Formats: sequence, C-alpha cells, structure tokens
Amino acid sequence: MPTAQTIPHADDSRLSDYRDLREPARRAALEADGGHFVAEGVTVVRRLLESSLRVRSVLVLEGREERVADLVADAVPFYVVSKEVMNSLVGFDLHRGVLACADRPLAIPLVQLAQTSRTIAVLEGLNDHENLGAIARSARALGIDALLLDPTTADPWYRRAVRVSMGEMIYLPMARSTNWPEDLDVLRANGYVVAALTPAPDAVSLASFAATSPERVALLLGAEGPGLTSTALSLSDVRVRIPIRTSVDSLNVGHAAAIAFAALGHPSD
Repeated sequence: MPTAQTIPHADDSRLSDYRDLREPARRAALEADGGHFVAEGVTVVRRLLESSLRVRSVLVLEGREERVADLVADAVPFYVVSKEVMNSLVGFDLHRGVLACADRPLAIPLVQLAQTSRTIAVLEGLNDHENLGAIARSARALGIDALLLDPTTADPWYRRAVRVSMGEMIYLPMARSTNWPEDLDVLRANGYVVAALTPAPDAVSLASFAATSPERVALLLGAEGPGLTSTALSLSDVRVRIPIRTSVDSLNVGHAAAIAFAALGHPSD
C-alpha cells in the first residue's frame, strides 16, 4: 500500500490533471489531446485501478484514503487534499471525494473491432455524456461486445460519461469512425446485419428481428430527440422498433438501448 502525500495548496503542479474539470475549454482540450482522462467516485476509480490502463495518479479527500488505497500500486502517486483544496482545484463541490487520472486506451482500428466482435452498438450524433455512459454500462452488462462512435458523438472519456458507466467504459472496446457513414460498409463486409433502431411504425418489431438470430449485429442508435439521420437509416439493412404505447412519444435512448441489448446481446459469453 503506497504512502499518501498530503498536498496543502490547489496550485501545486502535481495536481494539474484535475484542474477546472467542468470548464468547456478544459474538456475540449482533453479530448483533442487524447492523452488522459479523469475517473470520479469510489466504484469507478476502483474499476480503473483493477484495469490494465496506466494510472497517472490518484487524488482523494482527507479521510477517504482507505476506500481505494488497497488497489493503488506503489509506483502510482497517491495524493490527499482537504475539501477546500479539492473544491478550489476542480472548480465545484466534489461530493464523491475520490478521483484518478489515467492514460486513454489506444484507439482500436475499425476492421479489428469488426473481426473480434459479434454485437456492436453504433452511435450517431449522441452528444449527451450521461446517455453515452448509460449505454456503455448497459452494453457491458447485457453482452454487447463493442461501441463504434460516429465523428459527432461526444467524448466517451469525459468524466461524466465514465462516471455514469460506473467504470464499464474502461472495459468496453471502442472505435471512432473516420469515414461516416461509409464505415457501415466495413461492418457489412464482415458479416454484420446493420439494424437501425427507430420508433417508425413500419419498422420490424425488436422481438421479430431477434427471433431471426443474426450471427452478427451492428445496432444503430441516434441522438435523443432527432434520432438517426435519414442517411444512416437509408444505409441500414433493417429498421427495428420497440413496441410502445401510442400515447407515448418515444423512449430515452439509453433505455431503448438497454432493451435492445437485452434482446440481441450475449451476456453469457
């Protein structure tokens, strides 16, 4: 178990990875840099410390060292700060009091992702980090093998997305499309049925589609509100719907994803 180092001032350079975590410019810089991400909360940090990713440091409030100390390797800097220093550093009142910073995993080439998976969730235009995190958590739980993100989908390594995923984002293979939507042809060439999830009344029901037992499925999911673009819909092999009451407009994309994952995933694999 490493020895925790108490840091008395928020302007200490050793804490720079955690500075101003809510600032939009800071978020944009982290995504553009592609170098590291911040995990928040005991469960998420413990999941990170159990992973193979290189952890740059761990930061906790005074009195919370024991919540993660058993997993912190001796070579990992382990910092402790007061609540006042923590709040000044991150820019808001951090109730969870446990943070860690790690290198982002290397991007997986799309062809490799396609060849090593059976079920892939393909996300188009998802700009809500909480929905993204919820989808990742459901994907891991319900047997979806990987995520493919279109160029406009939000950063999956933003702190909120990783937190809502309860750390499962760390264990989910992901690729970012650089040739959208033509990359759908790469999936199709590798034996995937490209299925677009839509509330359109003329779409095939999810149960009917699942009953065909496709060997490989790429499930397209669109943003909350607008849904999938007409281009993505036109390039799908089949349109699939979740039957709901006609008096209800639609489901939250995270909830809809979980229902579809339960029908199409392979959780026992």
